[in-house]
Amino acid sequence: MVTEQKRLDDIIRNFSQQPEELKDIYTEQLVVQLAHDIFRSHLEHQESVLKASRRRVDSTSVEYPFHRRVSGFTSSLRTSSAEALLPTSMDMTNRLRRPHQKPAILRKISAAQQLSASEVVTHLGQTVVLASGTLSVLLHCEAVGNPKPTISWAKNGEEVKYNDRMLLQPDDSLQILAPVEADVGFYACNASNALGSDSVSIAVTLAGKPLIKASRATVINTELSAVTVDIGSTVKTIQRANVTINCQVAGVPEAEVTWFKNKVKLSSAHHLHDGLLLIANVSLADQGLYSCKAANLRGEVTESSQLFLCLKPPRPLPQLEDFTAVLFSTGTRLPSVLTSPSGTKMAISPGSSALIGCAVDGHPTPNITWLYSGKPLSLRHHLLAAGRVLQIFNISDAPEGEFSCLAQNEAGSLIQNTSLTIQEYQWSVDKLMACSASCGHKGVQLPQLRCLLDGSEVNISHCKEKPKPSLQPIACNRRDCPSRWMVTSWSPCTRSCGGGIQTRRVTCQRLTAKGSSVPMSNEACVQVSKRPVDTQNCNKQPCVEWVASSWGQCNGPCIGPRLAVQHRQILCQTKDGTSVSSDQCSALPRPLSTQNCWTDICGVHWRVSLWTVCTATCGNYGFQSRRVDCVHIRTNKPVLEHYCSWRPRPANWQRCNITPCENMECRDTTRYCEKVKQLKLCQLTQFKSRCCGTCGKA
Repeated sequence: MVTEQKRLDDIIRNFSQQPEELKDIYTEQLVVQLAHDIFRSHLEHQESVLKASRRRVDSTSVEYPFHRRVSGFTSSLRTSSAEALLPTSMDMTNRLRRPHQKPAILRKISAAQQLSASEVVTHLGQTVVLASGTLSVLLHCEAVGNPKPTISWAKNGEEVKYNDRMLLQPDDSLQILAPVEADVGFYACNASNALGSDSVSIAVTLAGKPLIKASRATVINTELSAVTVDIGSTVKTIQRANVTINCQVAGVPEAEVTWFKNKVKLSSAHHLHDGLLLIANVSLADQGLYSCKAANLRGEVTESSQLFLCLKPPRPLPQLEDFTAVLFSTGTRLPSVLTSPSGTKMAISPGSSALIGCAVDGHPTPNITWLYSGKPLSLRHHLLAAGRVLQIFNISDAPEGEFSCLAQNEAGSLIQNTSLTIQEYQWSVDKLMACSASCGHKGVQLPQLRCLLDGSEVNISHCKEKPKPSLQPIACNRRDCPSRWMVTSWSPCTRSCGGGIQTRRVTCQRLTAKGSSVPMSNEACVQVSKRPVDTQNCNKQPCVEWVASSWGQCNGPCIGPRLAVQHRQILCQTKDGTSVSSDQCSALPRPLSTQNCWTDICGVHWRVSLWTVCTATCGNYGFQSRRVDCVHIRTNKPVLEHYCSWRPRPANWQRCNITPCENMECRDTTRYCEKVKQLKLCQLTQFKSRCCGTCGKA
């Protein structure tokens, strides 16, 4: 009988944890285990019977891994007959052979086995406590799957580095020789194939303070509604997700686990179970530092995880608020477009600039990188609004391509695109002008030449560099015209003024589509319109002429030899002498109202006398003068000088004898020397030189 209820509970719990596809196999194992406990007294007899039965069922079975000799062990590991009946890994694979099967690690329900005082063998899911005399620890890991899983080992989340103490056995078991305190930790066996993976941990600890399985990973969750991490991880997640923090503890004596948030102990109201902390429907209030403390009689240890919320990957927005401000700041109406994940398009005129906006949000704020055709920008550009708006200059320099904005933050990335198409100016002849005639043989229509940009008409000067298309006239309205009155030009008026008569010829005709004119009866045209008049009055204005009065007195200043000015009055009058407005005579040549005339007072000229004797014979101070008078030519009598002002006035003085005096004998050069001597001015140099003779005698 199974005497320990706890042992039976452990067996059943381990059985319930096995994968569904392995439960049949483990049912057999469980029966054998129970039989082993119940019939221990008959173990040897039962072992021989079961072994014989085993050989009959499968003569090719492989020895269970426990029967292999382990390197470094002093004796072979012996198993009970009940365990010898357990199927091997190959047997399990044969029984469960399927086209595809993801890995599953076999969880053993037996406790760690002590082969000797210094050798320990255990399977996954257990805890190994190192004693002072432990020389070897063997950790078994068996897995099934198709294709055959690959086994790897990790310690505390990092790949195990094998050496002369840390050995990987041929059956994928991990052996630790001469374990030391540095070997304490959580060892995970990882089984993987193309269909998936499985992982189970085992704790190796000392008999002392507890050990916590910790991770130093950063977990970023942007999509899942639930995420599970090991204590020690940094968690960045979206709101309303369920976050489970696992605090796996090993230790002897058994440790008690306590949870804290921001160093404050969490109450039992939180979801705490077997070292797991569930933070359901997380919100901003749940952000903080979560700590797991494991304590026993030998000591305590604490590990913490930081939880951050509001992590939002970049997502598109329908509009960009900064766009309006940028458009206003540029001062001109530039073409603008927003990028989108599906791509947008905008047509622009050549040579113009354009604004491209990247409307995204996220937390943290995404970094924006602009690309052109998938590569960094090399075009002339300028970034505005913290990089969210791209201004491209002179688009005509760029080939047509796709502009992209790449938004990135910790939560993910988003790329949005837009395409710019350069619209060329082009001539259009798709419209026709109105027909030049409604009937007859001369009606034509010319195509209307227009300059278009993106289908809209613009100033024709934009297309001046484009070759104009040839315009071919198109015949229109080529049909017989209705009968109508035809008139000739008016004849000349019979009188130029005072009322006359002029006539013209009026006939009824019809113009055919061939261009010929066919005479019709007046009745045919009267039905269409009233007959035009063939006689009319003309030149009804009165007959007028310019009339001039007698010339006035010749007076005024002389403007030339013997010339003055005289005036007369010019009037516009009718034939009967009635004065009328000058406008009525504007068609006639107007007589002069002013003319030059001769007057006796203008017969004058300048008369000059002979020059006087020079005041000095040498030096720089000699001068001479003469008389200048305005005199009448006929009488030779002086008149006022202004009558001669129309001619230049001759000079009335000039310098003379401007020659050096050094080589000449000392003599007076002016007739005023006696006065110089009397006034005692000979001492002055300028007078002494000019009155050399007189001043020398003094």
